[in-house]
Amino acid sequence: MNVAYNADCLAAMREMEDECIDLTVTSPPYDGIRDYKGFSFDWKNTLSELYRVTKPGGVVVWNVSDQTVNGSETGTSFKQALYAVECGFNLHDTMIWDKGSAAFPDANRYIQVFEYMFVLSKGIPKTMHFLEDRKNIHAGKKVHGTNRQKDGTMKPKTSTGEYKEFGRRFNIWRMNTVPDSETNWHPARFPIQLAADHIRTWSDEGDTVLDPFLGSGTTRIAAYDLNRQFIGFEISEEYFRLQEERFARHTAQMNLFID
Repeated sequence: MNVAYNADCLAAMREMEDECIDLTVTSPPYDGIRDYKGFSFDWKNTLSELYRVTKPGGVVVWNVSDQTVNGSETGTSFKQALYAVECGFNLHDTMIWDKGSAAFPDANRYIQVFEYMFVLSKGIPKTMHFLEDRKNIHAGKKVHGTNRQKDGTMKPKTSTGEYKEFGRRFNIWRMNTVPDSETNWHPARFPIQLAADHIRTWSDEGDTVLDPFLGSGTTRIAAYDLNRQFIGFEISEEYFRLQEERFARHTAQMNLFID
C-alpha cells in the first residue's frame, strides 16, 4: 500500500482508526516563512490526532523552523514540541538538520543554517535501527578513558573492547539542500536522504509511514524505496497533482531497474 489523498490532513486523520501508524515523517508549514498556496494548519489538533493514530512505541518526526517577526524568533517550534508532550508524546530527541547554507541570511545575526527535527515517541520507541556511518578516529584502539559520575567523580570505563571503525551518528545531521528540477515547484523541500534515514531508523519493512503534509512527495518516495506502507495527505490540488506525477516517474524508473 502506497496511497496519497488530496485532502485536509486533520479531517482525513479523524477518519482513521486509533493506533494504526508506526511512523510519521513530516514537515508542516513553518509559521509564515513560506507561501503554501494560502493554506495554513491547526497544529494543536494535528498533533493531538497524530498521538491518537500513532501505535504504542511509534514515532513522529516533526521537522520545523521559526519565523523572525519584529526582530524576534517566534518560538513556534518549541511551542509545538511542548504541546506534543501535553498530548502524551515523549520528546525522545531534539535533532538538528544542518542544511549547510542559507539562501537569504539576515544582516544582524549569525547565519541560520538549521531546522529542528523533533522526534516524538508514544512511549519508548519500539524500533531503533541507529545508523552507524560516523568515522571513528579511534577505530581499532582499545576502549579507555573515564566516565563522570553523578557526584562529579571520575570512574574508569569498564569495557575492554575496541572502538569500531564506524560509530553511531550524532543527532545533528548535515545534509545540503540540493536543487531538484522535479520539485522546484514546491517552496519547502527536504532531501530524500533525510526522510529515508529517519524511516530506516524508526521503522521496519512493512510498517506504515504517514506524511500528513505531503508537499512534494519526498517521504512517499523514501517509503516506497524502503518497502514501507505509506499514507499521505496534501490539501493543495496543484501540489497533489505534481507529487503524483513525480511519484509515477520515480516508480516507473525503479521498475526499469527491477526488470
